Amino acid sequence: MDKQSYYENLIKVVIEASVADTWESAVLEWEIVDCTEDESASSQCVCKHEGLRYLYKIRNRNNKNILFPIGSTCIKKFGRNDLDEELSVMEQMFSLLHAVERRERIELTSKYFSRKLLEYLYEKNVFVANKYNGFDGYNDYEFLLKMFNKVNKADISDAQHRKTTAIIMNSILPYLRKRLKNTQEK
Repeated sequence: MDKQSYYENLIKVVIEASVADTWESAVLEWEIVDCTEDESASSQCVCKHEGLRYLYKIRNRNNKNILFPIGSTCIKKFGRNDLDEELSVMEQMFSLLHAVERRERIELTSKYFSRKLLEYLYEKNVFVANKYNGFDGYNDYEFLLKMFNKVNKADISDAQHRKTTAIIMNSILPYLRKRLKNTQEK
């Protein structure tokens, strides 16, 4: 099958599962609800393209229909910046998960993190409220964002570096390990 046939299949499947009857309107009805990884890349997209690694699940906001698995290439065809950003964050999450699997030392650098990923982690309540953040996880998110945004990393004090490491070790890594375990069980 050629690229045009996959695209035509995608359009047909999305419109059939949508309330709207045009591609331009139908793509606005969908949201990403989950993503798993098929390391063997043996899954097939709803468009019939084979070899998917990242298996996204999308749900229609209007009628609750689900499309699964759908690949990132097809989601990008929706032409929505919000979905493209979410794809990027999800793929960063898997990159971070694999770094944890390989037992790499995770540091607050652009190799592992982005502003969007930190925001995603905050939205997922990864930053646990405790006595060190005044019982408000937002304070940890705000602190990490401030440290991430520092242009000159040499300006980060030893105490700030220790706090960054503590947040990564005590909030982010446990979340990633749990997420990794859940992904492996699927």
